[in-house]
Amino acid sequence: MGNRYAAYVGSYTYIGNSKGVTILDVDPEKGTMSRRKEIRVNNASYVSSSRDGTRLYSIADDGIVSFRILPDGDLERMGKATIRGMRGCHISTDQANHFMFVSGYHDGKVTVLRMEEDGSVGEITDSFYDKGIGSIAERNFRPHISCSRLTPDEKFLCITNLGIDQIKVFHFNKDTGKIKMADVIRCELESAPRFLRFSSDGKFMYVISELKNYLSVYSYDGSDGLPKFELLQTISTVGKKSSNVNAAAALRFSPDESLVLCSNAGDNSIGIYDRNAESGLLTQRVVLPVSGEYPKDIGMFPGEKFIYSVNHETSTMTFFTWVPDKNYFYMHTPPLKIDQPNCCALVKLPD
Repeated sequence: MGNRYAAYVGSYTYIGNSKGVTILDVDPEKGTMSRRKEIRVNNASYVSSSRDGTRLYSIADDGIVSFRILPDGDLERMGKATIRGMRGCHISTDQANHFMFVSGYHDGKVTVLRMEEDGSVGEITDSFYDKGIGSIAERNFRPHISCSRLTPDEKFLCITNLGIDQIKVFHFNKDTGKIKMADVIRCELESAPRFLRFSSDGKFMYVISELKNYLSVYSYDGSDGLPKFELLQTISTVGKKSSNVNAAAALRFSPDESLVLCSNAGDNSIGIYDRNAESGLLTQRVVLPVSGEYPKDIGMFPGEKFIYSVNHETSTMTFFTWVPDKNYFYMHTPPLKIDQPNCCALVKLPD
């Protein structure tokens, strides 16, 4: 019997008919997903699974909702925790699932919470409201924290602030859950760094910038107790023929991290890049349309033969076959209707 997977899609509920979190059955051999049921969560703007795939966490208007992922992929509600602020937009956890980090776009706040032994979310251990003024009055005139992640050695917490074009780096105390400012990476003016991810070997950080529409590659070294980042490369998220109105959106690795995928709103496309594991550098292979509007999240199925796109504005998910020898992908099944989808967490179920 092969591996079994489920997917969980978070949606807004203030418009449309979504209840919040949609559970999908995944066929990794065909590159398709099918709707199973919905779970009620108000305005699930982001969902994330624990590293071991046994828990699912969802943003809600009033905090964080925790679920136990059952062996068949169904969800069992565990509880709710407050972040004492406006609704978050991103969730990440440490490797051991001892702490959670919640990013706040609307109030420019990052919140650190301790996890309970059963995997539910506990009390706040620390928080930080960013300050500063951006350069574009209509878009990023004030702090908007859109992503918070630990470095792979878990010494530092990095937060992207697309409102003031900075990535702030904090010392992270794994015992107390406290954070303390360590450094600031000042990005290009009006670039709007949106999301970041680290390679699993801990050597490289990848950042997607919403307004300049490029990916940035940084080297990382925290061996002497201080965070050292060096910008190695910036590379466009779009092709030579792209929309004049564009906003880089999602950033993902392929399962084996040999590829980096990004998405573009406006251009409504996915870019695929080769990643050199030694140098960390990227080479663009192809940028193609997703047959939907505002691909807010994207990803690859296990096996790296298929791609999915979460299209917020058209309320669809679209699915593609990746043909690496010819550098293109094509849609192989009709779109799946999901109202106002924001993101997708694909989880391997227990054997």
